Amino acid sequence: MMSAKNLRDSILQMAVEGKLVEQREEEGTAADLLAFIREQRAQLVREKKAKPVKCGESVIWRDDDGHWFERRSKGEAVCIDDEIPFDIPDSWCWARLGSIVNVVSARRVHKADWRSHGIPFYRAREIVKLSAGLPITDALYIDASLYEKLSQSGAPQPGDLMVTGVGTIGTSYVVQQGDLFYYKDASVLCLENRCDFESSYLQLLMRSSMIGEQIRFLSAGTTVDTLTIRNATMLLVPVAPAAEQIRIVEKMNKLTPYVDEYGRANKQREQLNQVLPIKLRKSILQAAVEGKLTEQSDDDEPASVLLAGIREKRAQLVREGKAKPVKGGESIIYRDDAGHWFERRGKSDPVCIDEEIPFDIPDSWCWARLGDLIDLRSGIDLDKKLYSDTERIGIPYITGASNLQNGQVLENRWTDSPRRKSMKGDLLLTCKGTIGEMAYNPFPVAHIARQIMAIKAIDDRMLEYIRLFLLFYVDKVKKAAKGVIPGIERADITGALIPIPALAEQCRIVEKVDAALQQANMHL
Repeated sequence: MMSAKNLRDSILQMAVEGKLVEQREEEGTAADLLAFIREQRAQLVREKKAKPVKCGESVIWRDDDGHWFERRSKGEAVCIDDEIPFDIPDSWCWARLGSIVNVVSARRVHKADWRSHGIPFYRAREIVKLSAGLPITDALYIDASLYEKLSQSGAPQPGDLMVTGVGTIGTSYVVQQGDLFYYKDASVLCLENRCDFESSYLQLLMRSSMIGEQIRFLSAGTTVDTLTIRNATMLLVPVAPAAEQIRIVEKMNKLTPYVDEYGRANKQREQLNQVLPIKLRKSILQAAVEGKLTEQSDDDEPASVLLAGIREKRAQLVREGKAKPVKGGESIIYRDDAGHWFERRGKSDPVCIDEEIPFDIPDSWCWARLGDLIDLRSGIDLDKKLYSDTERIGIPYITGASNLQNGQVLENRWTDSPRRKSMKGDLLLTCKGTIGEMAYNPFPVAHIARQIMAIKAIDDRMLEYIRLFLLFYVDKVKKAAKGVIPGIERADITGALIPIPALAEQCRIVEKVDAALQQANMHL
């Protein structure tokens, strides 16, 4: 879809090519207008109100064969076809900017003459603000007496066009009746309009890509783009008849609000495109963990039976020395007849945890602490002497989020001195820096750094559902991140409340979520 900027540029290009409004024979030609301007300028020169154009007045015309020629004063005519960027209507002409307006800059104002009040003294930054309709809050000033002394070479008149000439080139402002300011010499040029040329049409030309391309060409080899007086006078511009200039400006003014509205709508669409996948993903996961994505079945074994089996299996692993007891005692969460949720740890008294319960779940579901369902191993960093980035000696060393990409684990370090091992099939979760990236460990065994946690489910059949829950929970995990380099602690994971459906329903939920997310990604 076309951006608002491209649309605006396209309309502007139509305007400068004579394609935005129709031509009218009764409005005369640009050649008539330019002849009038030359006569007016000659009169100003005779009255010593203007200086003659350096190198002579430029006259550009098209011959009977359609070629464009330029003559300066009494010099030889030169074909300039290679300078003409596009065709224009027969009633239009090409002209040098210096043939239409006087291009001048102000005399320098020394820093010693800057004041905190008086006549405003504008640089390029103030012209940029004026062009955007913004207030000038930090202007410099000069004394009124100095202004009177310099006014012949730096006090713009209504209808003049102020143009930034250094850095960001071409930002312009048409001086209005009542404006009173002096301007900085090199950073701003003044296009003095003394022959009733349509100022807004001139501003429109200065905003066009055609002028921008000429400025870049003329500035080739300089450190920054610079619009000098000499280069500005040489700019080639398309000139429409006076009446048509007015109609072009009016048409642009009518179209501008629609382009602006299009820009706002386009921006909203782009923002929506950015947030919609995230919101849709969150909605799908939210529905999944709340039991709203699939139907519950009376044929499924209740979640309470599943949790009882996990507690028994964990106890067996503890007895065999294959797992550690849960710190603080095993957690059992239940709902009483009044609908309140309680938690008992070990042999302690039950505590009401209604305030911790984030949402309602189906009657056949249960709440549990994630730490009671998993064996969580935190990683540890190795000294540089204990691993290699080049030699495949030992086992893979998984250091952080850079190793986990699109659900895959990249192998780029190895160690033969592992201290914190993750086994194949463990769910790896990044917990430092970039938080919440996940992937399954594909290696028989790997060492994990402190940026990684390895999660193994007490009941292997639950690991996919636990992964899904962590996808939902990851935003909350990120908010819990602490430190200069954001990180989460073991307790942030082990203490999480996870809603538990029946095992068969977990499988249906995982299948439904994966299909929904895949479908959503295809259409976004």
